[in-house]
Formats: sequence, structure tokens, C-alpha cells
Amino acid sequence: MNQKLSPLIELQKLDLRIMEINETRRKIPEQLHAAESPLREAIQLLNDTKTTVDSAVKERRTHEKELEAHEAHTEKMKSHAANLKTNKEYQAHLFELELANKKRGDFEEKILLAMDKVDQLQKATKELQGKKDALEKAFTQEKQGLETQDKELAAELAQLEASYREASSKIEKSLLGRYNQVKASRKDQPLAAVRDGMCAGCRLQIPPQLIAQVKRSDDLHVCPYCRRMLYWEGDPVTESPSAPAGKPSDLEVGESV
Repeated sequence: MNQKLSPLIELQKLDLRIMEINETRRKIPEQLHAAESPLREAIQLLNDTKTTVDSAVKERRTHEKELEAHEAHTEKMKSHAANLKTNKEYQAHLFELELANKKRGDFEEKILLAMDKVDQLQKATKELQGKKDALEKAFTQEKQGLETQDKELAAELAQLEASYREASSKIEKSLLGRYNQVKASRKDQPLAAVRDGMCAGCRLQIPPQLIAQVKRSDDLHVCPYCRRMLYWEGDPVTESPSAPAGKPSDLEVGESV
């Protein structure tokens, strides 16, 4: 491995973990909002059902008052029976009473329907309350877990940032500047290993001569495609003293930093 890049490789490990933690913490509010969504929906449904129960109760009371008023009116009609003088008047009175009784039956049916509606809605409210309580408990546990995770990540982040500052102070300024320049332009890792003849960063094939230079040279080389700084990840290469000087390759091999 290129000795110049060794400190940067260690720095990049810290950098990547710091970025990972920041991204994880950034998503925690989104996770919290998503975890709370079923609870919000259950609360809304419960409140809507309670409102419907109140309306059904009011409807039932309205029908009960209408029945009371109707019965009071019917009793007045009955009290007038003693004042009737002719058979025709009496028959008309009986007909009115018959209509009143029929109307009374309509009111009673409406009351029964309203009572049944209230009963069903109250049962639904009880079920929804249980569901809401269960979701509230689950959300509370999820929230506590996410808050604990955030605190742990914050503590780890503080340690990593301290380690990062210490590691940065030990790296040559020009080298660190080059590292930061590549990191700023790419928004991700500035260094990439050479694996299987490819740049591990962009996954493109690297010219063989450049691979040989990365293996053997202490100079810094960049990928000709993604501009990441390259390093050899395998075993060190030992030069053979009897190896003949090769003809320079005509391929583009990138550039030294």
C-alpha cells in the first residue's frame, strides 16, 4: 500500500463513518414521523367516531322529545272526547286518535333505530380506543428506541470527530488539501482501491500501466474517470532486479498528483 496514502485511508474510514452517522441521524425524524402515522390515523378515526356518537345521541334525544310532545298533544285530544256531541264528531275523533297512534309508532321506531345506532357506534368506539392505546404504546417504545439510538450515535459522532481532527493534524497539509478537494467535488469517498483491474469507486477498468504504477510507486495517482485517488489494496509488490525495462504503454494512464 502506498505509504503516503495510509494516513488518508484511515482518515477516510473515519470520514465514511461520520457521514453514515449523520445520514442515519438525519433520517430519524422521518422514521419517527412514519412510526407515528398509524397512531395519528387511529386518533383521527376515534375522534370522528366519537363525534358521530354524539350526533347519534342528539338525534335520539330529538326523537324522544318529539314523542313526548306528540303524546302530550294526544292526551289533550283525548280530554276533548267528553265534549263531543254528535256521532260524526266522535268518529272523526277516533280517526284522529288512530293517526296519532300511527305517528307515535313512527317516533318509537326512529328512537329504536337511533338507540341501535348509538349502541353500535359505542362498541366501535371502544374497539378503536383499544387499538389507539396499543398503537400509542408501540409508538412510545419506538420513539424511545430512536431517541436512544440518536443519543448513542451523537456520542459516537463526537468521538469520531475528535479522532478525525487529531488524524487530520498529523497529515501533510498539501495532501490533506488534495483529499478535501476531491471529497468536496465528489460528496463521497475521495480514495478508491484498485480491485480486479478496476477502480472500486467508479467500477471502470483502469489501464494496466496505471495499475502497475499504483502498485509500485509512492507517487499519488488518480483514476482517469472519476478522479479519485487510487491505492493498491493487495500485497506489496517486490521488484525483480533482473526485470528488463519495458516499453512505455501507449494507453492513457491517468496522472500523478
